[in-house]
Amino acid sequence: MVQVLDTTLREGEQTPGVYFDTHIKLAVADLLDEIGIDIIETGHPMVTPEIHAAVEAIAHRGLNAIVGAHSRSLRQDVELALECGVKFLGIFYCVSDERLDGVFKKDLAQAIDLISEVISYAKSQDPELLIRYTPEDTVRSQFENVISAASAAVEAGADIISVADTTGYMVPGGERSMFNYVKNLKTNLAERGHNPKIAVHCHNDRGLALANALDAFRAGAEIIDVSVLGLGERAGIVDLAQLLTLLATDFGMTRYNLTKLPELYELVSLHSGLNISRNFPIIGKNAFTHCAGVHTHAAALNPMHYESLNPELVGRTRQFSLDHMSGIAAVRYALSLVEITDLDSKDQSEILSEVKNIGQRGRTVELNELPHIVDIIKHKKQIIKKHK
Repeated sequence: MVQVLDTTLREGEQTPGVYFDTHIKLAVADLLDEIGIDIIETGHPMVTPEIHAAVEAIAHRGLNAIVGAHSRSLRQDVELALECGVKFLGIFYCVSDERLDGVFKKDLAQAIDLISEVISYAKSQDPELLIRYTPEDTVRSQFENVISAASAAVEAGADIISVADTTGYMVPGGERSMFNYVKNLKTNLAERGHNPKIAVHCHNDRGLALANALDAFRAGAEIIDVSVLGLGERAGIVDLAQLLTLLATDFGMTRYNLTKLPELYELVSLHSGLNISRNFPIIGKNAFTHCAGVHTHAAALNPMHYESLNPELVGRTRQFSLDHMSGIAAVRYALSLVEITDLDSKDQSEILSEVKNIGQRGRTVELNELPHIVDIIKHKKQIIKKHK
């Protein structure tokens, strides 16, 4: 069964301008734990003393989730992470020929020796520590290099090999299929006698992170990285709410408490300074809001006419928008919601006309505004009656 690793507090803070104070990180971790996230990656302790302190605080919070940290392939990074008391450590090092030659000035054998030494050291310090090795920019590295490094990492003590689509390069169904990549990786490692868990870290540069993650899941990947709002470098990574909802509705994985998602997203949005787009799937204000007259009429009778998800699953409620697209059925339904039942058809038509006028000015009529429109219509009706 697939596990979900949330990296809002690590990858998410690599979003330009985003930083969470320690007390907010604790609140985010608590909510992730309430949702039932399997692994929470809390940060890279080497980056700042504040991140080190936050990682340590979360690691000692008594969460059900496995608490993890990020580390370069350097012993000092590993030591700082282990000081925090984490039970998961993600170690990364690139093995592409271009990067090794142009950036690190090492050959593949030297890189593998470094990776193996660091992993062995980490495992010797805590034999129960879960270690993930990531060949950075995995999918654009030479495949034979990835296999060699991954094999050596497993032999040194790595439990997980992560496939990093660092630049959002993969495309489902084509030559750069994540499904094929994961299948080939698992097969090649198995042929060498290695069966680590396979994780995927999919960036969203082409808007395909979620599709690639599902491709990997279908191919047998056991861990998928996500973040709240898909926060991360550049266009970010797989969005937590979208993945969890798909796992629950389409793959029968109902162990996560999705009703806590709105609270989590409001918290992260507030303290990241990034607004939730109205049309953002699952969490956006419009995600379960019906607008056009045909839609609202049908959805009021049976929501499944225009919904494939039940909003209650993710702690949301169904809404009907009143604007220039509305029809009489939407107005009647909205009136019933505010318990106004004493209007005849002519009054309802006048209300619809006013709603459309407001909508053409670029805004919607909220339910709490509707009674005021009704009052105006009734007042006009009384004046006309009085002057007859």
